[in-house]
Amino acid sequence: MLKVPRALYAQMLAHVIGCLPEEGCGLISGFPPQMAAGDPVSTQVVGWYQARNIAGSAKLYTVDPGDFLRADRQAQSEGCEIVGVVHSHTHSDPYPSPTDIEQAPDPSWHYMIISLRHPDPTVRSYSISGAQVQEEPVILVD
Repeated sequence: MLKVPRALYAQMLAHVIGCLPEEGCGLISGFPPQMAAGDPVSTQVVGWYQARNIAGSAKLYTVDPGDFLRADRQAQSEGCEIVGVVHSHTHSDPYPSPTDIEQAPDPSWHYMIISLRHPDPTVRSYSISGAQVQEEPVILVD
């Protein structure tokens, strides 16, 4: 389960909409499940870091390495770590594409996808390990 503050989700949504017609992307920080106080089966998102999609594409994304480094350093300075990536699908449902699955860098990460296919955006999150894709609940919290 991924717990996302509504205010951070609103920032994510604004960012990916602002990136249209290209896919938008960014990174999330938090505490891995073993570190989440009293809640070992969920990850609490505590930070959101916008990133540039250096692929410059409406069909794929690549997080700018400099943006990743800045986000990682910021998360560490706040006592947490990067726990996942967020990106948008401009014309498809919020399910990992074959490229998303192939390029998933860390099986412990959360892969949030915001679909902008319909007028109302849809968000889903997944764990990806090799070819195994498992959806996880996304809970928006105050």
